[in-house]
Amino acid sequence: MVIGGFQKLTLIDYPGKLATTVFTSGCSFRCPFCHNPELVVGTTNFASSQNNSEKEFFEFLKKRKDKLQGVCITGGEPTIQLDIIEFIKKVKRLGFLIKLDTNGSRSDVLKKIIDLKLVDYIAMDIKNQPKNYLKTVGIAETQNFASVLDRVKLSVDLIMNSRIPYEFRTTVVPGIHTQKDFLEIAKWIKGARVYWLQKYEETKILDQNLKKKTKNKTIDLEKIKEKIEKNFTQMGIR
Repeated sequence: MVIGGFQKLTLIDYPGKLATTVFTSGCSFRCPFCHNPELVVGTTNFASSQNNSEKEFFEFLKKRKDKLQGVCITGGEPTIQLDIIEFIKKVKRLGFLIKLDTNGSRSDVLKKIIDLKLVDYIAMDIKNQPKNYLKTVGIAETQNFASVLDRVKLSVDLIMNSRIPYEFRTTVVPGIHTQKDFLEIAKWIKGARVYWLQKYEETKILDQNLKKKTKNKTIDLEKIKEKIEKNFTQMGIR
């Protein structure tokens, strides 16, 4: 595993659980608003120390077996890690619950993880309505966008049809998203158990040029929620 670091204690990343969060390095998307840019690029920066990083992480877990309930695996994108399944198995053997954060780009890996019953909670980012996914996630026009979107859609279906607790969430970015986008998202994931709208914070982001698009722009999250919340069992803003 290429580990970018871990947060020893989180009270918010795993709903209802005391947990630690481990960050994997590298991502299949290039969302300009990503707030973990150091994990998206520069995967090789951690390659030389990955064994030590993983060793340190598991030493920490062993010391916290009676104090923590869960482990949140996030990124970057965890499912692009070659040994993500073995990593999860090692964590599970220590008795921890697993929450997986994913962008849904590796539906094949996600299916294996679900089939093997390795996760206890899944959080998937819904970046935008299908028509606008390409520009939102920063995938070049020359790449096979259709297959990427197909995998994302399959991941949504896998998660919604699993018996695993889950949530979908969208970071709402003025200048990228419009209210109409969320009407289309609501049609797409209608019936989802939980859907969160996340406020965009322009602090540390991947693409500084995005600030030109967001400058002086606002988007009313409460108004969006009011229009689409009937499509979900639970919906909120955070």
